[in-house]
Amino acid sequence: MGGPRGYSSYHGKGPKWKILLAVLLVLVILGALAVIRLQKYVVYDDSDRPRLDLPQFSKDQPEGSGSAPADESGDASFTIEEPERKDIQATALPVGPLTDWEAVWAAVSPGGAYNAAVYTVKDTDGLVYIDSQAAPPSAVKTVEGSAAALGDMLKDEGIYAVAKIACFRDPVASSADLAGRGLKNTGGYVFYDGNNERWLDPSKEGTRQYLVDLATACAAAGFDEILLTDVSYPTVGKLNKIDYGPAATGLPDSLRQGINAFLTEMKAALAEYDVKLSILLSPELFTSTEALAAEGAAAVSGQSLGDIAPLMDRVYVSEDGTALDSLRTRLAAVSKDTQLVPVLAQPGAPEDGESYLIAP
Repeated sequence: MGGPRGYSSYHGKGPKWKILLAVLLVLVILGALAVIRLQKYVVYDDSDRPRLDLPQFSKDQPEGSGSAPADESGDASFTIEEPERKDIQATALPVGPLTDWEAVWAAVSPGGAYNAAVYTVKDTDGLVYIDSQAAPPSAVKTVEGSAAALGDMLKDEGIYAVAKIACFRDPVASSADLAGRGLKNTGGYVFYDGNNERWLDPSKEGTRQYLVDLATACAAAGFDEILLTDVSYPTVGKLNKIDYGPAATGLPDSLRQGINAFLTEMKAALAEYDVKLSILLSPELFTSTEALAAEGAAAVSGQSLGDIAPLMDRVYVSEDGTALDSLRTRLAAVSKDTQLVPVLAQPGAPEDGESYLIAP
């Protein structure tokens, strides 16, 4: 039966556009599946440019063509690592709480003269300039705004931040916990060296844990490097009055073993962080032969360049720039992967592009 006059049902274009939509949807799905399938064949050349490396073609490529095999695990995520920073031109910030990062940096690095800042976290007076639960309360010296200023420095992507930690020369922590951390004399009291300085005992677990906790806190906060100083036993004064504890047997080898054990423990604790570990050493440790070192200050300090350098990413040494080549040669002889960084009173000695630290 026909419908009303002048009107009939329309059956023409409806099914066609639905079919077309269904075809397009199928093509989109197939395209997405193809992209996912091909992602594992994407490789990067030496210039980090992506290209397809299909199995039927890759077998014809010569070895060493500059491309890396695709990850067969099916993981479609890719990470392109930035080139590791090799050289730093660093300057030391004033010792004390950091309150106005931008003003301080403008003063010490006019015109962006440096790309790295060395901030003293713990000085040789035993004072700590970050809020640390590990440090004795009397050692912590922070002021309002210092945490925010430190955070601003660490968030500045253009600045390589180095945390400087004076280790065993420490009058505050040694007196606060003489039994657990302090270096004693043979009478059982705190030991004073020839400069009237007090020290932590490297052989004590409390000492090592304190310094490791401080360093790992710096790494977790975002520092790029941990620079250790004063990593030794005392070398001046009435050293025969030091109570070395178990290390007294087998001197000086036992002292060296104690320093190495501390640095090994520090390196292991920092392994989970993306941070470099470095140390400040005396230039005399470079120039002395093993025979002279066994009879000189190195014998009582517990330091050995051959033992320490392989554990470090960088070794800093105070030098006017005139003997850098010989220092590098000596360092390379014991550790080819460790970088030498001269500590200078003023810039100018190293060649452009070489690492250095300006510490007036």
